[in-house]
Amino acid sequence: MERQLRRGQLSCPGCGAVLAPWGHGRAREIRGDLGARLFLRPRRTRCSGCKVTHVLLAEALWPRRADAAVVIGAGLEIAALGMGHRQIAAHLGLAEGTVRGWLRAFAGRSEAVRRHFTVALVALADDPVMPDAAASTFADAVSAVAAAHRAAATRWPHMLTVSRWEFAGRAIGGRLLTSSSIAI
Repeated sequence: MERQLRRGQLSCPGCGAVLAPWGHGRAREIRGDLGARLFLRPRRTRCSGCKVTHVLLAEALWPRRADAAVVIGAGLEIAALGMGHRQIAAHLGLAEGTVRGWLRAFAGRSEAVRRHFTVALVALADDPVMPDAAASTFADAVSAVAAAHRAAATRWPHMLTVSRWEFAGRAIGGRLLTSSSIAI
């Protein structure tokens, strides 16, 4: 990403102009898988066209979240199986309010997420196999993310090195849990 930024190969999501280096964002501590703590200071950029600044996050991170994508994704997958936020929080060793927030945010966006990743699955697979209907739109969205990731990994085997939730975050700009619209 740093090389792409320095070569002028990254564009502004707002206006499409070239992004340029603009220092770094604030240092952050991210809760990773199995209780790991990740410390990072993300790169900040500024658009040469509209002059808006952006913080570049790796696929492992989602905007405005203190947990890594794989941790949040694990919680979403467990919820899709029918477990409640208290049990998920205890299982992951996190605060109940944190997990409840993820689940509420994802539930509010689940239909848009399901549609986005169903379209991605059809675009990625030569002969797409649609996931079976689940008990809820929430579970359908989780299944669609998994199916699209499998299709991407079939087409590009290096995608197996990226978790399905890192893939999902990258595919829609980390907006799985935010209120901004998903662009297809």
